[in-house]
Amino acid sequence: MPPQSEPSPFTPQIVRGLSDKLYEKRKAAALEVERLIRDALTTSDHARISAILRTLIDDFAYSSLPNARNGGLIALAAAAIALGIADLSRHLDAIVPPILSCFSDQDSRVRYYACESMYNVAKVARGDILKHFNEIFDALSKLSSDAEPSVKNGAELLDRLMKDIVSERAVYWAPTQLEGGPESLRKAAEQPTSPTVGSPSTNPVQPAVPPLPGTVPLLPGMKPNQFNLPRFIPLLAERIHTLAPFTRTFLVQWISVLDSVPDLELIAYLPDFLDGLFNYLSDPNIDVRVATLNVLAEFLKEIRDVVETQRSRGALKIRGKVTKPSNGRTHRRAWSDAGPPPPYSVGGIHDDDVNEKASVKSLTISSGPEPVESPIVSSDDQIPAAHNAGRQEAKLASDLSEKPSNEAIDGSQPYVPGLSVVLDIGRMTEILIPHLMSTDEETQATALRWINEFIILAREVMLPYTPMLLNAILPSSAHSVNDILLHSVETNSNLYKLILDLPTNSLPSGEPQVSVDASQGGPRAITVTPPAEETAFTPPASHTNGAQLDSIDLHATVDTLTLQFQDEREETRVAALEWLLMLHKKAPRRVLNSDDATFQALLRTLSDSSEEVVKRDLQLLAQVSQHSDDEYFSRFMVNLLSLFSTDRRLLETRGSLIIRQLCLSLNPERMYRTFAEILEREEDLEFASTMIQNLNFILITAPELADLRRRLKNLDSRDGILLFTALYRSWCHNAVAVFSLCLLAQAYEHASALLTLFADLEITVNLLIQIDKLVQLLESPVFTYLRLQLLEPDRYPHLFKCLYGILMLLPQSSAFATLRNRLNSVSSMVFMFSGGAGMSAGLPASTLSDSSPRGSVSALGSRTRPKAGEASPPPQVRWNELLQQFRSVQARHERSRRLGGRGSVPSLDRSGNSKRRVRSSRADEMNGGDDSPSLPHLSGGHGSGDHSRTMSPTITRERSGSFASSSGGRYSRVGSGNTGGSPGRTSSESSRVVRKTTAPGFGVRRAQ
Repeated sequence: MPPQSEPSPFTPQIVRGLSDKLYEKRKAAALEVERLIRDALTTSDHARISAILRTLIDDFAYSSLPNARNGGLIALAAAAIALGIADLSRHLDAIVPPILSCFSDQDSRVRYYACESMYNVAKVARGDILKHFNEIFDALSKLSSDAEPSVKNGAELLDRLMKDIVSERAVYWAPTQLEGGPESLRKAAEQPTSPTVGSPSTNPVQPAVPPLPGTVPLLPGMKPNQFNLPRFIPLLAERIHTLAPFTRTFLVQWISVLDSVPDLELIAYLPDFLDGLFNYLSDPNIDVRVATLNVLAEFLKEIRDVVETQRSRGALKIRGKVTKPSNGRTHRRAWSDAGPPPPYSVGGIHDDDVNEKASVKSLTISSGPEPVESPIVSSDDQIPAAHNAGRQEAKLASDLSEKPSNEAIDGSQPYVPGLSVVLDIGRMTEILIPHLMSTDEETQATALRWINEFIILAREVMLPYTPMLLNAILPSSAHSVNDILLHSVETNSNLYKLILDLPTNSLPSGEPQVSVDASQGGPRAITVTPPAEETAFTPPASHTNGAQLDSIDLHATVDTLTLQFQDEREETRVAALEWLLMLHKKAPRRVLNSDDATFQALLRTLSDSSEEVVKRDLQLLAQVSQHSDDEYFSRFMVNLLSLFSTDRRLLETRGSLIIRQLCLSLNPERMYRTFAEILEREEDLEFASTMIQNLNFILITAPELADLRRRLKNLDSRDGILLFTALYRSWCHNAVAVFSLCLLAQAYEHASALLTLFADLEITVNLLIQIDKLVQLLESPVFTYLRLQLLEPDRYPHLFKCLYGILMLLPQSSAFATLRNRLNSVSSMVFMFSGGAGMSAGLPASTLSDSSPRGSVSALGSRTRPKAGEASPPPQVRWNELLQQFRSVQARHERSRRLGGRGSVPSLDRSGNSKRRVRSSRADEMNGGDDSPSLPHLSGGHGSGDHSRTMSPTITRERSGSFASSSGGRYSRVGSGNTGGSPGRTSSESSRVVRKTTAPGFGVRRAQ
């Protein structure tokens, strides 16, 4: 309050009029105040003007009476009109704060008159009001959500006026316009704002508007009547996170207006408020969403235009990911297509402490319409957002001070929008990544659109963000919303192609540090160096070759892709595996190894429900094996067999697919040799027998193993003998498999010798099922050569003995009939070669004993004699040792079954009948006897629970169809219903048998 002794500049009538509740009387009193100020201006009595303003502020604007505050606001507007533009600027610091304080008044009429008063003041002050722009903007942002319509209308009028003023007075900073050194700029930014000399001070008891972000004082040389964007951005960045829809609309409108002013280059500050704009896309208010989408689309178009403009002029300036080398100093990667940047633009990224002692050229500010060299203001996230405009300008100015003195800096070059803008793509990418995983569809689609555009425009700058981008993009590759799906697929494809086109380097191992040194010439590429060193940029040969694969954190990328294996969407898992395939091709020694968790995850993925995922997984595992040594390959095979051993369902459902796919990518012989070596030492005999059975079935039937089958048939060569011997030792775990291997290798004499050993084996259900499948395989194209050899009984006598031996083992089933019909069809050939003796069951022993051209097949398996002039035969196969190996392995299986171990198989003589009784019964069956016992009796109808426990998985596997034929399990009623000693069955009888035996339980009761 003024001292009591000081007389009031107003008459009592003016004082009463300003406090009157009627608007007309307050207006009349305000007009009297305007007249008093005009009179004082006529006599240049500035002291009287200051006294009038002080009285209006202290006695009226800050009064506790609403009507007095209304009168004071009207009088302050009248005073501003009376002062005019010439004298208002020196008193503006006193007039604006009390009006701003009334913006938050509880009385809606006071708030309305505050808007009206500020409107009149700003209309007179024009550019001078921009000194208080941040405070006015903050107040308007709050009034935009006011509940009173009249207040909102008044605020909108003031808002439109402020937009017009900003558009008129917009300026940008150029390095050549700086004045004073960096230290003076920094000190000026730290000093508080002091009122203009001669202007009245506000009442210290009545506080003005509290300090706001960005309300730093003007820098030296800056005109106060110009809009300074760096001071405004921190306030915008703070207010952008509001939740009120009207305030959001207000902010979006302002951003649109500022972006439409070309001189401001708002795009350089986009990272400061980009996150808030993307949050607006999920606003419930449709007007907010539509306005935000339009603004973001305009920004994205502007980014594209800036990059194209800079690239066409060879001055591309983009900021990338922040890295911290070992020296502890923070750098931000940059990419530039050009060599030295233009003399008035920011060509690179500089350290905070670079050239801070350098001299700085004089500073001048040019208004918006005037053509000036280029904008230099750009955001720097290494410095706090608020109160750093001075330091940024000083840093950029000091860099420019090193330019040669003879360069033209007179501003004669035309202004090109966006030419000197430094786009902080790296910071914007970090902001967008969380929005890529937003639950809001519009937000996610827009973020994907932006990231895709960044990948196309910035390219190498996006490489360090690969792990984070993949973690966000891949889950959207199977999105239900078509727009998101299309953008996700396109973004993933562009990023994939970007990395695929990268050249690889020869760095041995480890993740190198990326250091950036902005020299005077400007950066042109990213140089990857060891962590302890820091080198300058080297110019790239092309735009694509500027970065190496080392720009990507491969370890983090692989971990991210591995996590995608758990995604419920098949497309995501397939995409992750395709990425791993590509990365492993680019850097095979750095992406995967057999010891890390990723390799174990790949093995577990083999049990994935999607066949496409399994195929990609197998392709990757095979690719890793191709680039690894023998130790890794063996470890891979061991891990694969271990997986099959622990997950029998995987073996049943996907075993054939897995092995066949691996055979497409790897060497099948190497695989089978390694499998044989491992299974030969397998302690789990049941698993070894099952695995050998499966491997044998694949060996016989898979087209991928045709070459391997051809090699096995060639026992005349050393390689064929070694391959056959290696497989034989492991195949001994399964009697039918080793017999099939001998048929495949045409070692018929040895196969017939094996059949004689079958008499000492337990005739199990599983064994009969395998023999049944073998008979069907003999009718397949794979054994065409074998069936043709039946036409040459003189050359292949033991082949007949093998087939008749199988016939004797089989019960009278459809397989029995099939094989018998096949042998009967060539009986005439046997009769012809036997010298006319009639035969119906086989060749006489005198004819078949040594009918081979070589006299014996013990060496080469019933081959033709070598032609004259051929080389000496290869080393002989030690058949006796192989037979001993078969006996030894089968003896182990027999002991395991007797001990009830894991290798136990359901025996057919557990009902009290001896093995010899079982074999004699089989012979009676083959001869059509009526006393053939039925299989429920032989298969242990009174057996223990062991039988059902071992037989049930076998039958289940046959029904699953992965490795079994349709004839599996048809022996449960062999011999029953067979009248007249007929050795065969009708097709209807066989079908009934199949239907009965495929029922659960297989007629075996569990022991009670």
